[in-house]
Amino acid sequence: MNLFTRLFESFLRKRHTAGHFRRRAMPLENSTARPVPDHLARQLLGAAHEDLDTALNRLHTRLEGLRDAEAQVIGAQTGPNEVEHEKPLAWYQHLWLCYKNPFNLLLTVLAIVSYLTEDPKATIVIGTMVILSTLLRFVQEGRSNRAAERLKAMVSNTATVLRNGQQTELAIRQLVQGDIIVLSAGDMIPADCRLLSAKDLFVSQAAMTGESLPVEKMPELADAQGKDPMELANLLFMGTNVISGAATALVLATGNRTYFGTIATRVTATERTPTAFEAGVNSVSWLLIRFALVMAPLVFLINGWTKGDWMEAFLFALSVAVGLTPEMLPMIVTSTLAKGAVKLSKKKVVVKRLDAIQNFGAMDVLCTDKTGTLTQDKIVLERHTDVFGQPSDEVLQFAYLNSHYQTGLKNLLDRAVLDHVELQTEMQLARDYVKVDEIPFDFVRRRMSVVVSEKNDHHELICKGAVEEILAACSHLRLGGVSIPLDDALLAKVLETTHGLNAEGLRVVAVAVKEVPPHKTVYGVADETALTLIGYVAFLDPPKESTAPALRALAEHGVTVKVLTGDNHLVTAKICREVGLAVHGVLQGPQLDDMDDATLARAAEDNTVFAKLSPLHKERLVRALRGNGHIVGFMGDGINDAPALRAADIGISVDSAVDIAKEAADIILLEKSLMVLEEGVLEGRRTFSNMLKYIRMTASSNFGNVFSVLVASAFLPFLPMLPLHLLVQNLLYDVSQIAIPFDNVDAELIQQPLSWNPRDIGRFMVFFGPISSIFDISTFILMWHVFGANTPEQQTLFQSGWFVVGLLTQTLIVHLIRTPKLPFIDSIASVPLLVATTAIMAVGVFLPMGPLASYFKLQALPLGYFPWLLGILVCYTVLTTFMKRVYLRKFGWQ
Repeated sequence: MNLFTRLFESFLRKRHTAGHFRRRAMPLENSTARPVPDHLARQLLGAAHEDLDTALNRLHTRLEGLRDAEAQVIGAQTGPNEVEHEKPLAWYQHLWLCYKNPFNLLLTVLAIVSYLTEDPKATIVIGTMVILSTLLRFVQEGRSNRAAERLKAMVSNTATVLRNGQQTELAIRQLVQGDIIVLSAGDMIPADCRLLSAKDLFVSQAAMTGESLPVEKMPELADAQGKDPMELANLLFMGTNVISGAATALVLATGNRTYFGTIATRVTATERTPTAFEAGVNSVSWLLIRFALVMAPLVFLINGWTKGDWMEAFLFALSVAVGLTPEMLPMIVTSTLAKGAVKLSKKKVVVKRLDAIQNFGAMDVLCTDKTGTLTQDKIVLERHTDVFGQPSDEVLQFAYLNSHYQTGLKNLLDRAVLDHVELQTEMQLARDYVKVDEIPFDFVRRRMSVVVSEKNDHHELICKGAVEEILAACSHLRLGGVSIPLDDALLAKVLETTHGLNAEGLRVVAVAVKEVPPHKTVYGVADETALTLIGYVAFLDPPKESTAPALRALAEHGVTVKVLTGDNHLVTAKICREVGLAVHGVLQGPQLDDMDDATLARAAEDNTVFAKLSPLHKERLVRALRGNGHIVGFMGDGINDAPALRAADIGISVDSAVDIAKEAADIILLEKSLMVLEEGVLEGRRTFSNMLKYIRMTASSNFGNVFSVLVASAFLPFLPMLPLHLLVQNLLYDVSQIAIPFDNVDAELIQQPLSWNPRDIGRFMVFFGPISSIFDISTFILMWHVFGANTPEQQTLFQSGWFVVGLLTQTLIVHLIRTPKLPFIDSIASVPLLVATTAIMAVGVFLPMGPLASYFKLQALPLGYFPWLLGILVCYTVLTTFMKRVYLRKFGWQ
C-alpha cells in the first residue's frame, strides 16, 4: 500500500465535522506566510490568477473532464498520483547498518589477524562479540520497524472524477492533471487543484499549516496580491480534507509535483545528519582506537627488543590490542538500548531506531507543535460576555438558540456552544422557544440567523457571525438590559474589547438580536438590519490537563521546551501562559525569512514561541539549535513537520500522524502526551548512564593493564602474561558486564541531560587507570620476592598470580566507579550485576586452582597468596574510593 493512500486514511480518522465560519470571519486569523519552493509557488500562483478558459486549455481539458484515452496519455507522461516515501531497507542493507561502526570494523580486523596468526581462540571470542552485537541490534530494530508499519492505515482511497462526461470512482493513484474532480464533506483532496465551483466549502489545512480552524475556499480569487499559494481561496492542496460543503475542482498537479510531494521528496532525499548519539559513540570509539594504535606497537617493540622473540612479541601485542579494545562495547550498547526499547514499548512508545533512546536522555531542547500536544485539539467555548467583556449568560443562551436551531451540519464553533450549555438549561430553552425560520449563511454576509418564538409571544431574530459583519448590521447595543444607539465612541470601545479578546488568543464571534412582530413567518436577508449587539462568544483550543505538570517535570530534568507552530502567535502565547511555559520572546515565520544563519541561531536560542511557520522554517530552527550545540528533539504529526522531524537528533511522532511524519520520526508515541515524553527522557538517561559505566570502567581498567604490561615488559625476563591469559581474562571480564544494562542508576545521575564527552572519558581513563597499575606492580613485587617467581622456569606461577589479581581488580572496579556514591553502602548494584561479577571473580580464582589450570597454562597458587590477595583488594577499594572523592571535587560526575 502506498504512502498516499495510507496518509488519507490517517486523515479520515481525524476528520472534523462541517464548518460554516470562514477563517476571515475570525479577525484573529490573519494571513500566514508559508513559503513553498519558488518554482512551485510561481506555478500555483499562475494557475490561481489565470482565467478559467486559459487554465483548461493549458491542461488540454474541458469542464466535462478528460476522456479515458487522454488520461492514459497524460498518466504515461507524469506517472501515478503517488507521493514518494522512504522505502524500507532490504534486510542485508539493514544488517550492514547494524554492523557498521568503528569498533566492529576494528574487531573484525583483529579477528582476521588472529585467524591468520593461527590463534583460533581469539578469533572465536572476537567474532562472537561482533556477531552478537550486530544480530541483537538487527532483531530489535526489525521488531520496532514492523510495529511502526502496523500502525499505518492499510485501506485504499478513491476520488469522484468526471471522465467521458460522466462521474466515476477512480483510485486516487489514477488521477492525472487536467482531471475534473467532485468533492463533498469528508473527502480527502487527492491532488493540488483549482476550484471551479463551490458551495459552503470549508477545508481543514491543519496538517499543512498547523492552523486549528478550517478555512473557507471559493472559486473567486479573494486576494489578487497574495504571494503565498496556501492563502489563496481558490486553490486546494493534496493532504488537506473537506470539512463541509461541496465543490468541483481542476487537478493542477499530482504526485511529487504537488506541494505535499515536494515536502515528501525533500524528506526522503535528504541524508540524515549524524545524531548526537552517533557522533558521540564515534568520537569515544576513535579515542580508544587511537590509544590502542599507540600502545600496542609500543608493547610489541619493547617485548621484541627485550625478549628477542619478535613473533611471540607480535602475538602478545595483538592480545594487548584486543584487550585494549572494549569489544563488548557494541554489544553492551545494543543490549542496553534494546532493553530500553522493550521497557518503553510497555509505556506506549515504539522505538524505530535504537539510537533514539540515548538521544532521549541527552535531549536538552524539545521543540513541539501546539495543537494536540499542548492542547486538546478540540475547540471549546472559553467565554460568553456582554459588549464590553463582562460575563453574560444571556449571550450564551442566544448563541445556543442560534446554534441549536440552524439546519445542516454544525461547525466546530456551533458544537462548542452546544457542548457548553448544561442539559437542564438546554431542556428549558427548548420548552420556551420554537423555531420560526432561518436565514442561512452565505459568502456575502458572512453571518447566519435564526428566528425563534418565545412562548408564542413575540419573534426574536438571533444573528451570529464575525464581529465586522455583525457590527455592519447593528444600530444599537445592549448594556445592562438597556438598548443604546451605537455611535462612534461606543463602536471604538466595542472594537477595543474584541481586539483585547483577540490579543488573549481567543476566536471571537459576535451575537446580535432583533425583536420582530409575531405575525410574520418567512424572513430574509433584508430583516438583518437595525440589530442590537448583545455580546460575544469566544473560543479556544484548551490545554490538556497533563501539559502543565509535564512541562514542569521536563524543566526539572533540564529540558527546555520551545513551541514551533503554524498557528497564530497570539493563540500560541496564551496557551503557553496557561500551561506555565514562560514565554521569552515570540517570532513569526516572515521575520525568520529576513534572518541569515547567524542571526537565526541567536533568535532560536533567545525565543520560546515561533508561530506562522512553514515546514522549512521549522527545519531551519531545528538545525540552528543543533548548530548551537543542543541535542534537539522535535515532536510533530503533520505534513509540515516532516522536514524538522528528519533534521532533529530525535524525531517524535504519534500513531495518528500522517505517514510521512511517521516515516521521518525515530520514535512513535501511541499516546500524544508530554508525560509519555518525560518517561522516555528518564529511560534514555538510564540507558545512557549504563553505557557510560561500561566505557569508563573498561577504558580505565584497560589503560591500567597496558601501563602495567609496559612496566613488566621492560624489566621482566619473560612475558608478564601469555596472550591466552590476556584473552581469557578479557573474555571473563566482558561476560561480567553483560548484566550492566540491568543495573540500577542513581536518581541524581538522571536529573540533567547526559551527553558524550570524549575529553571527560579520556580524563577519567588517565585518572583511574594508574590506580590499578599501583597494585599490579605491587603484585609483581610480591610474586618476584615473596613467592620466588623470578625466573623463566617460574613464570607460570608469576602469571597465575597476576591473572587472579588483574581479573579481580578489573571486576571489582565495576562496583567502585559505577556510582559517585559510596559503593555497597549508599548505592548497591542490581542483583544481576552482583551475581555476574561475583561469579566471574569466583571463576577467576578457580581457573588456576582447579583441574583446568594446565589447559590455560596456569598453576595452583600457594595458600599464603590469598591473605596477600585480600589485602591488595581491600587497599585497592580504599584508594579508589578516596581518589573518586578527589575526582568528584575537581571534575564532577556526569
